[in-house]
Amino acid sequence: MQPLSSFLSDHWVTPDGPATPIHHAVTGEPVAALASSGLDRAAALEHARQVGGPALRTLTFPERASLLRDLGKYLLTRTEELYELSSTTGTTRADAWPDIEGGPGVLLTLASKGRRELPDGTILPDGDTEVLARDGSVVGAHVETSRRGVAVHLNAFNFPCWGMLEKLAPTLLAGMPAVVKPAPQTAHLAHALFRQVVNSGILPDGAVQLLCAEPGDLLEHLREQDVLTATGSAATLRTLRSHPALLRNLVPLHGEADSLNAAILAPSATPDSPEFGLFVREVVREMTTKAGQKCTAIRRILAPADQQSALEEAIVTALDDVRVGDPADPDTDMGPLVDLAHRSRVREAIAWLGEASTVLRDRSPFHEVDPERGAFLAPTLLRADDARATAVHDVEALGPVATVIPYTDLDEAVDLAALGRGSLVASIFGSDPGEAAHLALGIAAHHGRILVVDASIGDAHTGHGSPLPQLLHGGPGRAGGGEELGGLRSLRPYLQRTAVQGSPDSISRILSTWQPGASRTADKGHPFTLTFDDLEVGDAITTASRTVTLEDIEAFADLTGDHFYAHMDEEAAAASPIFGGRVAHGYLVVALAAGLFVWPDPGPVLANYGIDRLRFAKPTYPGDTLTCHLTCRRKTLRAGTGYGEVAWDSEVVNQDGDVVAAYDVLTMVANRSGVNGAE
Repeated sequence: MQPLSSFLSDHWVTPDGPATPIHHAVTGEPVAALASSGLDRAAALEHARQVGGPALRTLTFPERASLLRDLGKYLLTRTEELYELSSTTGTTRADAWPDIEGGPGVLLTLASKGRRELPDGTILPDGDTEVLARDGSVVGAHVETSRRGVAVHLNAFNFPCWGMLEKLAPTLLAGMPAVVKPAPQTAHLAHALFRQVVNSGILPDGAVQLLCAEPGDLLEHLREQDVLTATGSAATLRTLRSHPALLRNLVPLHGEADSLNAAILAPSATPDSPEFGLFVREVVREMTTKAGQKCTAIRRILAPADQQSALEEAIVTALDDVRVGDPADPDTDMGPLVDLAHRSRVREAIAWLGEASTVLRDRSPFHEVDPERGAFLAPTLLRADDARATAVHDVEALGPVATVIPYTDLDEAVDLAALGRGSLVASIFGSDPGEAAHLALGIAAHHGRILVVDASIGDAHTGHGSPLPQLLHGGPGRAGGGEELGGLRSLRPYLQRTAVQGSPDSISRILSTWQPGASRTADKGHPFTLTFDDLEVGDAITTASRTVTLEDIEAFADLTGDHFYAHMDEEAAAASPIFGGRVAHGYLVVALAAGLFVWPDPGPVLANYGIDRLRFAKPTYPGDTLTCHLTCRRKTLRAGTGYGEVAWDSEVVNQDGDVVAAYDVLTMVANRSGVNGAE
């Protein structure tokens, strides 16, 4: 059997040398093979740095997001081939859905967030500007820029498609190229997906490469600007962290490892409560989905001691209804493990757990399959003989295996959860919000994500073991200490944060965002008459003035119904330690400012869609005269829409030059093509 090819330096390369077969999880027959000789790993890394990196870095964040969107849509039209191949890895169609369609879903989610939330440029400002001199002449800011290296992704076997794409999405959005190395057990499925990525022609040359082989000397060639991400066992991460080349070359390692995730049944979830049934359903689902081969699966079932027997009986009964067999059979609920070698490892882990536990269930009929040729294993439920036994909190059986552990009170439940030394996720089921809060806050330091379930979200929650691209996937301690997903937080490993200091003009130019104290340009006429293309950061206008009268305040109060005493009662307002007399409504000040700067005629400004950072710095009194300084603060092009978003720094001052209100006005401004199209 010809070994799987690798995609290196923008070419498919077939390795030579001895090949190792990949076996069908059900029949044991070879379905593919891997070989490792004849592949130039060093050249692949250099190609990524010299070709892929520059190509991605010339693109803005929205342009990179558009690539992700287009790729996600493309892959979602080509899933059937992957579903058929996935059954050879032991997964049912239902189990394969999060892998095969969830991966493109991450691309689409990150693309949407990137287009909406990232600036139209190649640098990402981080936080507010800091004033570093009393007179405002020196300011500082933090910026994040693309690392000038390559990201190497070492992926796990259990999610060959989702695992690949959930790492690639933030890497590419951050402007870094990547080399992907799939796990050998499911490399043929990863290979099929990657061929689709290449065939799409969507990504720039050098942006992504595939190594379907042993790592070889790959890690030896990594440098300080590169990033290594790895998903696997805690033991694998320990080995990588001590790798001489990573230590010598100061290569950042971003890891996501196994963990003994806990599900906690709160005392309020009594056997007659809906939460009890929801808990049983979730435990069984987590034990049997992908035959329990998920890093997020429930391994430890924490239950109040007085509800332990009822819970064990309910779980065993539910497991008896799980049909184990060929994943290609639509009636099958759970397929085999990925291969016989992995089954041997899981059986060994069960034996270790058995030294500190009692077996409650470990038998199942296997429907129309040969359980010796295929890697089949019955769902196995254990009971801890000692709630604090080391093996129960240290040995992970990466299969359909979980252990029931009793606790006496909430504090003990928190302590028992912590014995796992760091987990990806934990779940809490109960009807009492106070119990849930006590448990959630108690275990938070040891977990990357916590799911809290009561009856109100019983059919709506996404599940204990379902990582979402909007939320963090990762965890502290044994779980690897890495942070994947989490929305735009997932870009952090691939960006370098840098503090920059300088004059407001310098920092404005670096950030492409106008800073207070920087120069303004007021010689183009009213900036609302400029198209998005013609408008520049720093374009500004100082408006005419408007004096606020008592009649204005009373009319605004009658119009809005806002008769707060500070606006309407002179005696009460005078007694206030803040106002010292009647004052204008803050929103009246904002409305009057709009009347001063809004251009009334049709033009490029299409709509006002919000206000950010609004602060009322000083009260406005009857007789005060207001003027507004309006400055183009930031521009963000929305490609393909005919317009861009513009944030305007708005500073309202009184007759003494004191700032009374400051905020950003957000508008949609047509570009030239949009204006011409409208005409």
